[in-house]
Amino acid sequence: MPRSTVTIDLQRATTIPTAQLPTPVQLKTWVTAVRAALKKTTTPIELTIRLVDSSESAAFNQRYRGRAGATNVLSFPFINPPGAPSSCALLGDLMLCAPLVIQEAHVQQKELFAHWAHLVVHGALHLHGFDHQDANEAAQMEQLETQIVTGLGFAAPYEVI
Repeated sequence: MPRSTVTIDLQRATTIPTAQLPTPVQLKTWVTAVRAALKKTTTPIELTIRLVDSSESAAFNQRYRGRAGATNVLSFPFINPPGAPSSCALLGDLMLCAPLVIQEAHVQQKELFAHWAHLVVHGALHLHGFDHQDANEAAQMEQLETQIVTGLGFAAPYEVI
């Protein structure tokens, strides 16, 4: 993999023990893998990844998506203001709900850090403009997620155990 051009501002706003949270190195590796898969390794980017508890996730989910309850990952792409250079390095923000990620991994019988990796990859793809609003978009995004996550050495994220 080429030299990383990814800078992450990691914010921990959760009571979950550090041992159950991804490290800055893991996060950077996972986002860099997304960039490599998209062949965007030369443009430097910055993003914020905020690890939160359920209450903060639920508040943001309600405010920005109109949905009640916590969600595993929220993405907030940066939109260049008019007149800003198009080479702006800010990609956006990801918010991951640590208790929910851990609960999902347990319920779905997935290795914890494989699930963390999958959700970071999923969120980073959203920041790069990917979505899953219809079946074609969902299939394309799932295929790319699977390619990236398995390339990182984890099990395919959509396989039913």
